[in-house]
Order: sequence, then C-alpha cells, then structure tokens
Amino acid sequence: LYCTHRIIEDPEWSLATVPHLTELCLQHIVHNFEKNPILDHLLPEHQRKVLDRLSTGLPLTVTANLISDEDYWKRCCTECWQVCDVSNHGDSWKRMFFERHLENILKCFIPNTTDPNQVLELIPLCKDYVRKLEVDQFLPPVKVDQKEERDDLSDTGSEFGLGEVSMHHYDLGVLITALPHLEELHLTYSVKDCGMNFEWNLFNFTYQDCCNLAAAVKMCHNLKVFKLTRSKVDDDKARLLVRNLLDHPCLVELNLSHNRIGDKGARAVGKLINHSRLEILDLCNNQIRHPGAQALAQALAQNSTLTSLNLRLNCVEDEGGEAIGRALLTNTTLQSIHLGSNNLSEPTAVLFSQVLAQNTTLTSINFSCNRLGLDGGKELLDGLADNKALTEFDLRLAEVGQETEYLIHQIVWANREAARLGRLQHPSTKP
Repeated sequence: LYCTHRIIEDPEWSLATVPHLTELCLQHIVHNFEKNPILDHLLPEHQRKVLDRLSTGLPLTVTANLISDEDYWKRCCTECWQVCDVSNHGDSWKRMFFERHLENILKCFIPNTTDPNQVLELIPLCKDYVRKLEVDQFLPPVKVDQKEERDDLSDTGSEFGLGEVSMHHYDLGVLITALPHLEELHLTYSVKDCGMNFEWNLFNFTYQDCCNLAAAVKMCHNLKVFKLTRSKVDDDKARLLVRNLLDHPCLVELNLSHNRIGDKGARAVGKLINHSRLEILDLCNNQIRHPGAQALAQALAQNSTLTSLNLRLNCVEDEGGEAIGRALLTNTTLQSIHLGSNNLSEPTAVLFSQVLAQNTTLTSINFSCNRLGLDGGKELLDGLADNKALTEFDLRLAEVGQETEYLIHQIVWANREAARLGRLQHPSTKP
C-alpha cells in the first residue's frame, strides 16, 4: 500500500541547448544554398554566419558572381593548394582562385579529348577577375595508334608534316579575347612530369600554335606583360609574333628568353622597340650574334621608352657589344643592360669606358662571364672616374683583375649610398 512519487529528468538538459529559430533558419539556408542562394536578403551579421559555413564545393555558377567575401575565397584557395601567395594576385583571394583555377584547366587540357566547354563555360564566371595567367604546360593531342601513324606517314610522305598536324595545342584565342582585364600572360609550351613517356615532340610550339597565339595577343588590347619562354621560338615565329605586336597600345614588357631567336628575329624585335611602348625587353639565352645586336643597337639609339635590356647568354661578340655601346652614347632612357656571357673582350670595354664617362641614366651594367681582360678593366675604371649614376656593375669572371674589380666596386658602392641618401632627403611623391 505504499506509494512512491519520483521525478525523472535529464540532469544535463538545459533550455540553453535549444537552438534559436534564427539559428535553425540559417542552417536551412546553408544546407539549401545551391538551390536558393538568398545571401543578399540577409542582415550583415547573418550573412557572416552563412558565409563561414558555406561549403567550398558549391558550383561556381552559384558562387562566382554572388560571393565577394574574401574569407570565403581564402578558404577555397587554401583547400585547393598547399602554397598560396596572394601577393602574386593583387592581394585578392577571389582573383587568385579564378586565375589559378583557369590555369589548372588549361594545363590539363588535351586537344580533341577534353571538352572545350570546360573553358568556355568558365569564361562568364571568371572574366571580371582574371588579370594574369601563368601557364607553364600545354598538353598535345593524344598520340594516334602507331599503325595508323605509319599509314598516314606513307600517304603523306612527310614526317614533319605529320608532326605539325598532330601536335597543335589548345588555341587560346577565344579565351584571351574574352578576358577584358587580362594584363599579364606568361606561357611555356612544354610538358611537365612526362617521366618515361618523354618525346621531343611533346615540346613543339608549332607554327600554327604561333599563328593562333599572335592573333590572340594582338586583340588583347590591355595586355601589358607578355612572356613566352622555353618554347623553341625561332626566327620565323618571332617575326610573326612581332608583326602582331607592332603599335600595341599597352605592352610594356616582352620576355622571349630561352628560345631559338637568331639575327632575323632580333631585327624584327629591333623594329618593335620603336613601334611600341616597350620598357622591358628580355632576350636572354637565344642565338643572337653581332648582326642581330647591331639591329637592336640601331633601334636603341633612337628609342625613348626602353629602360631594361637583357641579352645574357647570346653571342654578340665585340662587333655587337661596340654597336650597343655607341647607341648608349646617345640613348638617354636605358637604365639597365645585361651583356653577360656574350664573348666580349677589351674593345667592348674601351667603348663602354666612354659610355660610363658620358651616359647619366645607366644605373646597372652586367659584364659577367666575358673576357674583358686587365686592360679592359682599367679602361672601365677610368670611365667611372666621374660617374655618379651607376649603382650596380657586375664584373664576375670578367678577368679584369682583383684590384681593378675592388676599385670599381668602391666607386659603385659610393654611388649607391649617395642615391640612397638622396631618396631619404627627397622621398618620392608617387604612391
């Protein structure tokens, strides 16, 4: 007959654990964002909570033109790539994501195999954010069956013709002309990590590739920097590229280093120097000899925009070196010249002694890995006696003698210190 009254409850239960209706609504918005992206209708504090929880795997068709929050795009970048240097992309995470995402698609694109819509569908999503593209790989089409290749070869009778037809790469024309803000284009036509599948024809930059690229660059009116390196660009291809770059309205930097450009290509580039606004020209590691250097010097003597010229690892010899020196007696804009490893000797040093005595705009000269000799070094030292402009002078392995090199270094160091103090006393007004 005894009656026991007990109250049973969860001792850990608390009203505080019940989510607010607002929280439940935000969770629902996050889970259904792809179908109903109502970000703009939320209060700022609620937008922040939604953005912090959104998946980085959402389709770009949903997020590209809707989400501008940098923290969201930072998450997208860090989840895709281990190394993320946002300073290379204007300190914008969103710009970085779209530039690198597009670059990855281009690096993996296989002509006649990859669906071109992968690129075309991305254009309206990324066109407002892409300002620089760096593509260091272009894959060729999948090689056809060897039996079919032999049959084709027997029909055409030309192995070269077969290689040219079968190895064309992705045509950048449609893409580049559809990117209105593109300012920098860095390209290398090669294949990375090919391993045991290495073949020389994997690295062909065909004439048709060059035609397509030249036409595209010509139409890219806001392009400021164009780099085409390590792509076997020869004289004919260089001339084709230059023909399409003449009178370009914005191009200020051209880099064709580590190619196969000879004297004919150098003559074309010389013509470009005075038919453009070029400020920086890099022709390092090509096949330019003294006729090509003389053509460049002739253009340099009349030029008023170029500030940097790199001819390292060519073979201009003294005839080319002296021609460039004579041009610098009248040129008043060039600030930096690199003539390292060009088989130069004393006659070039003698002429550059006059340049050092008269030219007041050159601040950097590189004569490394030449054979200027002891007398050539003394000539340069004499020319530097009253020079106050030169702040960098590289004479490593130039055989000018240790004492002469030391004395030249002392003069250049004094000029550099004077320039530094001048900047401190009269800071630039530029931002």
